Amino acid sequence: MEDAPREAGAAEARGAVARRARWAAVGGGALVLVLLAYWLGAARGGGAAAAPSPSPTPSPSVTPLTASQIFQKVVPSVVVIQTGRSLGTGVVAADDGTIVTAYHVVKDAKRIDLTFADGTKAKAAVVSKNPGRDIATLRPAALPDPLIPATIGGGAAVGAPVVAIGNPLGLTHSVSSGVVSGLDRTSVDGRLRGLIQFDASVNPGSSGGPLLDSRGLVIGIVVSIADPGGDEAFAGIAFAVPIGAALGGGDEGPGPGGLPL
Repeated sequence: MEDAPREAGAAEARGAVARRARWAAVGGGALVLVLLAYWLGAARGGGAAAAPSPSPTPSPSVTPLTASQIFQKVVPSVVVIQTGRSLGTGVVAADDGTIVTAYHVVKDAKRIDLTFADGTKAKAAVVSKNPGRDIATLRPAALPDPLIPATIGGGAAVGAPVVAIGNPLGLTHSVSSGVVSGLDRTSVDGRLRGLIQFDASVNPGSSGGPLLDSRGLVIGIVVSIADPGGDEAFAGIAFAVPIGAALGGGDEGPGPGGLPL
């Protein structure tokens, strides 16, 4: 009979251990469920501890080129145009060798002679003309090898840096730099409209040359200067036809305005 209390105590002890084991199992499972619910809520953005979204990466900026770098990049595309005693400039604007220039450079010319930057010489014929814009395109009879056309750009912005390359006063492949002074300008005599005004130095012989932005892209074709003194001297005001208008097709219209270069 003395063993009965001991057996009862042992059974009670075994029951307590079993109850603790069941509590631990249930409690541990509940803890796992709580942690799982918290993790799912955070992943769905429902919890305060949701992971922060990554910051957007800024677009890389384009480093502007120096005037020297622009000159080296574009000068292979610049052409000397000779019509009798007159000198002008053109720029190769397409893979087929098409040259864009100012219309007044080749107006009424009986013969057009070209000299490319590498020394290649060729005759040229007028393919299209737009007197209303003072723009013409030429087709060379021969091309240099390799042919390097300029890259056409977009719009201009007031205050933005620009570079002009041309043949002022017969000084071939000259470069000058300045800024865009104004947009949508009208030439002195009112015949040309929608022009880019800039202050990079240009003179007679520069007409038809490219006006370039800070990446070396052609944004305009140089056509004239303001000449308040009537002495064909640069007064700090020059004009270019925006490249989009220059390549927009040929329509007959009034002749060039201002002082043709």
